[in-house]
Amino acid sequence: MMKDPRPLNDKAFIHECIKQLYKFLTEHGYVYSVSMKSLQAPSTKDFLKIFAFLYGFLCPSYEIPDTKFEEEVPRIFKDLGYPFALSKSSLYAVGAPHTWPHIVAALVWLIDCIKIYHAMKESTACGEETEDGIIHNKLFLDYTIKCYEKFMSGADTFEEENAELQSKLKLECEAMRQENARLQNIVDNQKYSVTDIERINHEKNELQQTINKLTKDLETGQQQMWSEELKYTRGKEAIEAQLADYHKLARKLKLIPKGAENSKGYDFEIKFNPLAGAKCLVKYRAQVYVPLRELLNESEEEISKALNKKIALEDTLEQMNTMKTESRRNVRMLKEEVQKLDVLYQQTVKEAEDQDEKCARELESLEKHKHLLESAVNKGLSEAMDELEAVQREYQLVLQSTTEERGKVTHDLLNLLEMVATHVGSLEKHLEEQIAKADTEYEGCMSEDLLKNIKEIAEKYKSRAALFKTPGE
Repeated sequence: MMKDPRPLNDKAFIHECIKQLYKFLTEHGYVYSVSMKSLQAPSTKDFLKIFAFLYGFLCPSYEIPDTKFEEEVPRIFKDLGYPFALSKSSLYAVGAPHTWPHIVAALVWLIDCIKIYHAMKESTACGEETEDGIIHNKLFLDYTIKCYEKFMSGADTFEEENAELQSKLKLECEAMRQENARLQNIVDNQKYSVTDIERINHEKNELQQTINKLTKDLETGQQQMWSEELKYTRGKEAIEAQLADYHKLARKLKLIPKGAENSKGYDFEIKFNPLAGAKCLVKYRAQVYVPLRELLNESEEEISKALNKKIALEDTLEQMNTMKTESRRNVRMLKEEVQKLDVLYQQTVKEAEDQDEKCARELESLEKHKHLLESAVNKGLSEAMDELEAVQREYQLVLQSTTEERGKVTHDLLNLLEMVATHVGSLEKHLEEQIAKADTEYEGCMSEDLLKNIKEIAEKYKSRAALFKTPGE
């Protein structure tokens, strides 16, 4: 394994490698996002995408391995003939400062292989003809095809094909001898003097010194270009970051996209093109500054109107607070009046309750009187019924004792019955009168509105409370 002679510790050389890689990726349709900055220290995932893209030119069916890529990638480079070693550990941290120079140099070598491969394919497709018409690239290919076809047919010797190939090679050798003879004749006829040789050597030395100086100037220029590109990249990134902040704020303010709520039909989105030069600033100013100033003026007018409206509302609020204070004072007075009325109402309710108790006691006394009357009436009726039953029994006894005294007994009995009937009728009449009198007194007591005065007082209290009642309470 030979030692890598390339200056991998030289920043200018590595920058040139990164530039070549970036140029090849952008010119050949690399689908993923890539920039000079991202290629300064890419991740392992980005490296695998780039490697798969490049190796796809040599092996179109190649796909990124899911596992053990740290073994497969070095093996592929080795199979392609890469003369330097790639360690497995370097692929775990591709973007590290001590590993990325080796890897980006390997990728540039792979790009060179791709270029050579395509150049060979184009050369094979077009063919190179010598003066005698022999196609060098197809000579051995045709011989191999014919021999293989005969071998597949069962032949073991290929004397005819060998003779044909030998004949073609002799035509080609003869052509080469003629060309060599022509060139040798030119060399033999060319004459140089000692002065010419010294002059040529002197010019050679001067040219070599010039080459050395130009090489040194080139390296210095490349270093300056590297610094300028870094400065340009940083400036571009700073501008892009500012533009990102501007677009974020514009989206927040609903100024972009063009049809946003606050855009008023203007396009506030800046499409930054670093190749446009300093004139783009004038364009961006015309695109953004003028309509933005117009929107700011409109916003200031709206803010002024809003401030005037706010002042008017604050005055109205102060008046409302004054009215609120006055209303609170009135409410406090009304509450005090309500408390007084409440005390009066409690007193009235207590008097009404006392009157209710008095009426209840009188009603209870009348109920007892009624029960006594009913008891007396029931007792008189019971006595009359008992007397009636006794008379009837006596009548039965008298009737049974003698038939002779029937008429007398009948007469006496009729008199007695008449007396009893009269007595019963007078007793019933007396009872009816007592019952009617008791009902009259009871109805009189029940019809008398004992709570009339209390109800009138309560209605007056409710009407007065309604007058002092405030809204929202």
